[in-house]
Amino acid sequence: MAKKRPQTKATNPRTKAGATGVDEPVPVVGAREPCPCGSGRRYKACHGRAAAHAVTELVQRPFEGLPGECDWVALRELVPAATVELSLKGGLPEGVPSVTLATVLPMAWPALRRDDGSVLLGLQNDTPSGDLSRDLAGTLRRAFAAEPGTPVTASDQASDVRLQDLLDPDAVFEPTVHSGFEFWVPGSAENASPDVAASLERANAAAIPTAKLSGVDAAYWCETPEKNHLRWVMPHPEERLLDALARLHAAGVSSLGEGTRLVGSFRAHGLMVPVWDLPRSMGAEDCEKPAAEFAERLASALEIDTPLTPEERRARGGLTNRQVTLS
Repeated sequence: MAKKRPQTKATNPRTKAGATGVDEPVPVVGAREPCPCGSGRRYKACHGRAAAHAVTELVQRPFEGLPGECDWVALRELVPAATVELSLKGGLPEGVPSVTLATVLPMAWPALRRDDGSVLLGLQNDTPSGDLSRDLAGTLRRAFAAEPGTPVTASDQASDVRLQDLLDPDAVFEPTVHSGFEFWVPGSAENASPDVAASLERANAAAIPTAKLSGVDAAYWCETPEKNHLRWVMPHPEERLLDALARLHAAGVSSLGEGTRLVGSFRAHGLMVPVWDLPRSMGAEDCEKPAAEFAERLASALEIDTPLTPEERRARGGLTNRQVTLS
């Protein structure tokens, strides 16, 4: 849900009737320029009002409705280096052979139009509004218009579309997790400019080894100096998920095996992310079977709708007290 302020009712703020009678997006122009819809009013007093309102919206689940919402959240908050090929409604624009979502780009560029016309869209950048989906869609559109071989710089101008308007809702969202950021440079890192090479070296040095589990959705193993962790983005409503985790915790079956424990969770973009501590000896492959078994236990616990027992309420309180909000 988004926090909304009262606004005067107006004609659809995102479209205008084209010559064919089909609604088309109203382009963004200067605030004091005439609105492109032909109303005769200034843009800021007409369709620009909705665009300005979008800047102050707070959208709790910006990726809701997109394929792979949980993985979108994971790539935004958890995964250092990953890419996903994106599919657009109606196909790619002319001259754009591919669009790739990337966790991070060199020098924190919002997007990059490569020499061959392909587009890289950065996910982990700061954005100007409370709607990450709208900001990323605006960046993607500016990347389509950029000259090949140039990065796309940040902009505070509100977009009139969201990712949900641009991306194919039936496409599969399949992240590829990388050990480093060499995907920035086609061919070989030796082809990078000095600035990109320096950024690549810094990014690789800071990256935490991470792997995506293959047997369950949106679960990511990572290695840190003291211990390993499993962080699992889950789509279930928060209250229902907390109850289910509390039931498993009280029953002593919330871990992923010997030496592991459920230590808490955090919220990110409207979803919950339970976190387990793992021993240093437990790699990503070792998590596959325990995670699949836990998924079955969780599915059964989610089906229970009886009130929590006193012990389960205490377990739930402990989990809630160890919960933090990232975004």
